[in-house]
Amino acid sequence: MMVTLRPILHRNRRCIGLYFPYDYSLKEMIKRIPEVSYSATKKVFYAPLEQLSLRNLNTALNNLGVTVDDREVRNDTSLHAVTISPKHEKARLPALSSEEKELWTRYLNYLEGKRYSENTIRVYGEFVKEFLQHAQKAADSLTGEDVRLFIEFGVKKRRYSISTHRQVISALKHFAFFYPECAIDAETLERPKAQRKLPVVLSRQEMLRLLQVTRNLKHRAALALLYSSGLRIGELIALRLRHFDLERRQLFIENSKGGKDRVVPLAESVLPLLRNYLMSYCPKDYFFEGQQAGPYADTSVRQLLRRSCRAAGIVKRVTPHTLRHSFATHLLEDGVDLRYIQVLLGHSKPETTMVYTHVATRDLQGIRSPLDTALLQIAEVDSPTPNLLLSGGY
Repeated sequence: MMVTLRPILHRNRRCIGLYFPYDYSLKEMIKRIPEVSYSATKKVFYAPLEQLSLRNLNTALNNLGVTVDDREVRNDTSLHAVTISPKHEKARLPALSSEEKELWTRYLNYLEGKRYSENTIRVYGEFVKEFLQHAQKAADSLTGEDVRLFIEFGVKKRRYSISTHRQVISALKHFAFFYPECAIDAETLERPKAQRKLPVVLSRQEMLRLLQVTRNLKHRAALALLYSSGLRIGELIALRLRHFDLERRQLFIENSKGGKDRVVPLAESVLPLLRNYLMSYCPKDYFFEGQQAGPYADTSVRQLLRRSCRAAGIVKRVTPHTLRHSFATHLLEDGVDLRYIQVLLGHSKPETTMVYTHVATRDLQGIRSPLDTALLQIAEVDSPTPNLLLSGGY
């Protein structure tokens, strides 16, 4: 299957249009590329240039097993410079040889045999493919030095984040175990320390405002479930009708992250919304179905969330996972024990859940700043209105 890329102007933005003969399976796969959207007016999938470079778009399409014709985009000098800049051109890698392709395919089969998720296999496979392309030498002569040079290439040219850097090391560790003929010692490959970033959390008022401005019944039900049950985006779109027990107010999460099952409660306030949605949309298998009765695309959920955030006037960087973070934080602020929150979220380690203690405000709001204490002490002696000491001008 061939996908032709063409420069287009959509809503006064420079974009890349994706043109291909209609194929349902390919269309569903393209919908899952996060930065790609569908234009109903132009009837074409497209990617805004400020969100996705040509190189990354090519990589995403190649991972789907399609041939890409991007000549029109490369020949259009009016496109944004980052899309076709020499810097990105130098980062392009040669194609795999037939022997390397065979080895790469065996590696993917090896990951499947270890029962890794489809997303993990795709990510690890892409990193190992780039490693083989970058090394440009026989696989049995690969060494730790080749790994070091590849990591340097990724950090400098591809601008790997720390989380991506850690994923690369994990992928190459698996490759070393899979292919012991090479001279890569998996035990010596070290991951950089993970960044400890605090999650973005919406306030309860922001969450209610977000749901109120979401007029579409299906969209509101999706956002309400993400928040009220603390679901991951993958868990939401994988929900089937058989997973719901409305009478007992329970939701069964099947084969989630790490291959674990769990049961989470359904909020009492969400039940009328879910019943209304079921009567209006009549899904047959998946609770949230796409246009062709398959599972709803995660990109569609992300897009509707962005629209609702704009309508609600929320300027924080909000993703579907933000609603899960908000669920856990609000439970902690309500006094729910961390152990129960860990079970509801499906975390394997309590340390993962403890991050929410850093963003919960229940106890923090009771702490008085030393500045307030100092002003209060002055007020007791000199003035009944200590705030004037700071609010007054000069």
